[in-house]
Amino acid sequence: MTLASLLALFVTKRMGLNTRLTAAAETKSVGPGEVRSVLFGVFKITVAVEGTIALLLGLRFLLGYDNSLGRSAYLGVFHAVSSFNNAGFALFSDNIVSFRNDPFIEPPIAFSIIIGGLGFPVIMELLRRTRPHRWSLHTKFTLLMTGILLVGATIFFSLNEWGNPATMGDLSPGNKVLNGFFHAVQPRTAGFNAWNYGAVDDGTLLGTIVLMFIGGGSASTAGGLKVTTFLLLLFAIVAEVRGEPDVNAFDRRIDPRSIRQAIAVALLGIAAIIGATVLIILMNGLPLKDVLFEATSAFGTVGLSTGITAQLNVPSQLVIIGLMFLGRLGPATLVSALVLRERHRQYRLPEGRPLIG
Repeated sequence: MTLASLLALFVTKRMGLNTRLTAAAETKSVGPGEVRSVLFGVFKITVAVEGTIALLLGLRFLLGYDNSLGRSAYLGVFHAVSSFNNAGFALFSDNIVSFRNDPFIEPPIAFSIIIGGLGFPVIMELLRRTRPHRWSLHTKFTLLMTGILLVGATIFFSLNEWGNPATMGDLSPGNKVLNGFFHAVQPRTAGFNAWNYGAVDDGTLLGTIVLMFIGGGSASTAGGLKVTTFLLLLFAIVAEVRGEPDVNAFDRRIDPRSIRQAIAVALLGIAAIIGATVLIILMNGLPLKDVLFEATSAFGTVGLSTGITAQLNVPSQLVIIGLMFLGRLGPATLVSALVLRERHRQYRLPEGRPLIG
């Protein structure tokens, strides 16, 4: 028995039934009996991805920047763990700005973030099933929305900041596209930055806010609303516009309970961000766009800022801290609670139709 299986066995032995049910709901496994195999898979994937990225980054820091072997290994491991877990912490005072011209630093970090943001259920299914038609609805949702956001945001950010001398106006065309891609990845709750967000165009700022709110994949290292929740709401809107009685996607009818859960998570997230934004503006008098960016970044556990964090008073800092906890625990905990608390009534009330719109 390997160390990983021993660890998974120990963890599951220490879990009570409620904890196993919560873990099963959070990791999208079939039931509590699968938790052990899921934990074992998570451990193997984490070690494999972080080890590979650490090796690539460590070699670059060693061969390209004349760091010692120990220092290079430390930098590689730290940034591999930070990127895969969507933490966004860097060991440099300017984050990753000094490496914005380096095609051997930004891509490994970006791909590590993407893999971590897909979610372990998706990664494990891709390893088991290579044919797209056999993928689960959750995997199809996650991959589709992730691809749309990455491609769309890369094009939008690259064009929007192409001539901005404060961000990437002085870069070569290839490096401009690379940095557009890098910053399309970061708002997925990673938080690295290779430019100053206080100097970006307002359109870039708004686009980043949207991406930070959407976040990454369910049961992943990312935060935010989650791409599956967002895409599910889009399908619900399309169905309503078409006048269809059911929400359908990829030849499947979506359970109405999933629609209600998605609406609840989205509206509660929006309410938390707007409420926190209003409070911080009232207590500090800072510009709306900067405060909204800060609040959304906190809710999405991103860590990006336009530079106003140090200007916030103590009550505002407590609001930001509360948003971070809510963003990290809130959506996942709320969905798990909704799944575990489902109940069926023995009767149905008469139907009512209030005016909408």
